[in-house]
Amino acid sequence: MNKEDNHIFLETAIFAAKSAAAVINSSYNTSVKTYKALTDLVTQTDIDSEKKIIELISSRFPDHSFLAEESGKKLKSSNFTWIIDPLDGTTNFVHGYPCYGVSIALMHENETIVGVVVELPMNNIYFATNTSLAYCNDDIIQVSKNKNLINSLLVTGFGYDHGHNWNFNMQLFKKFTDLTQGVRRSGAAAVDLCHTASGKVDGYWEFDVKPWDLAAGALIAKRAGAKLTNLKGEKFSIFDNEILVSNDVIHSEMVNAIHNIS
Repeated sequence: MNKEDNHIFLETAIFAAKSAAAVINSSYNTSVKTYKALTDLVTQTDIDSEKKIIELISSRFPDHSFLAEESGKKLKSSNFTWIIDPLDGTTNFVHGYPCYGVSIALMHENETIVGVVVELPMNNIYFATNTSLAYCNDDIIQVSKNKNLINSLLVTGFGYDHGHNWNFNMQLFKKFTDLTQGVRRSGAAAVDLCHTASGKVDGYWEFDVKPWDLAAGALIAKRAGAKLTNLKGEKFSIFDNEILVSNDVIHSEMVNAIHNIS
């Protein structure tokens, strides 16, 4: 892959994400909600947004595969796969809480090469490729320079399944509120990753996350200088269902805090 190819893919991802954002914005306060599970919402807007993204990308790259939150896998002949969350933070969107977005990533074989997140309703566009810096709109972004966990602001998320991981994360939430200046829970993983990438928060962790939650934001965070691992401090994969991200400087402190609870 070269930079010219990446630019074409990035341009396509931004166009598709903006188009999906327009679908979401036009349906605000009108979308009909249904349930995947008792507390796991899906709306017609999720479905319409995903359809728009896949249609636009397929028109340019008909042999590319897709992994999307609502429609699952659509396998084609290519070794390129687009990973899509058409409405990250659906529950926030339904309730009018202003933290949700669109997440689109492209993987070539096993490497994420493009990531785009549109943060709504602010319409901030975060993006990066595997050969570029990370951006928010026209500005280069970088992780924070905070050197100590005690001076940090963190963010996390909680899944819909109130099992072992959920209970353990409640313990972590309490632990990190004791060790930092605060912990936030915004309800949109892709946005959390972008806020870490841009230095708005110093670190982020979460259990029970899916590839479409992580793929785009993880690349953006990485290209902004973040360190990404699993919760044990080991190698990160978007397919491992857990993530720990920080500005790198406080990473070992976060890993140690998690280890001391587990």
